[in-house]
Amino acid sequence: MNPNPKGETVTRRINKTIVYIVCIFLAVLSIFPFWIMFVNATRSTAEIQSGLSLLPSSHMMSNLRVLLDKSFDPIQGFLNSFIISSSATILTVYFSSLSAYGLVTYDWKLRKPFFTFILCVMMIPSQASAIGFYQFMYKIHWTNSFLPLILPAIAAPAVVFFMRQYLLATLSLEIVEAARVDGSGEFKTFNRIILPLMMPAVATQAIFAFVANWNNLFMPLILLTQKEKYTMPVMVSLLRGDIYKMEFGSIYMGLALTALPLFVVYFLLSRYIIAGVALGGVKE
Repeated sequence: MNPNPKGETVTRRINKTIVYIVCIFLAVLSIFPFWIMFVNATRSTAEIQSGLSLLPSSHMMSNLRVLLDKSFDPIQGFLNSFIISSSATILTVYFSSLSAYGLVTYDWKLRKPFFTFILCVMMIPSQASAIGFYQFMYKIHWTNSFLPLILPAIAAPAVVFFMRQYLLATLSLEIVEAARVDGSGEFKTFNRIILPLMMPAVATQAIFAFVANWNNLFMPLILLTQKEKYTMPVMVSLLRGDIYKMEFGSIYMGLALTALPLFVVYFLLSRYIIAGVALGGVKE
């Protein structure tokens, strides 16, 4: 028998309270920068320069008017960013999942060297190949096109690594063998059986890929020179103005408009992540 059940109950409650306090603190710490951004989007430049405020002001519409007066086209920017981000995200998660499936289910001689090569590619920063990539795109006349920003998403080494580790922990090869015995083709097996099983991992990487492509400034700024092709981050980067007339309120408004779709995508896909965590918690 337990000699002191009341003491253990009190200790358990104290530990739970500490965990809740830490989680609430981390949640507030994560939300705080976004809240400041949305608050500053409603404040004037003078109010922003006067100091920090946690309460919204009444200059949201004036900031929006200043933003539109600077040839800022949010509808076109949203459309361009959405086309690039959604297309690149779909290519990233699908082909990375397909590659991971091949690395896990097929036993071939070069499997380990191929996976090692993928890990090596992960260590190369994208900026190191930017000059050569731009020269290649210029020679084939693909500048001012969305294709150079979408097609390279097919090769995403970090996502392949994540998907492979997920499949190693969750996929039973007997399922694949049973599908083959029933006459299912490899692509049919992957699309109808394996991909639904990977949905929590796909949702997680889809969020990361969409956010990374939506916030991408470096390559669009290099490749896109026509205003009608600008993405939202490129448009926001051109709102600086000069040192004598810096409209901070309108800049924060542009940043807020840029961040809104990211919240929408997260809330749409987060339920798959939560479902995957809950499934993993009860799986034997």
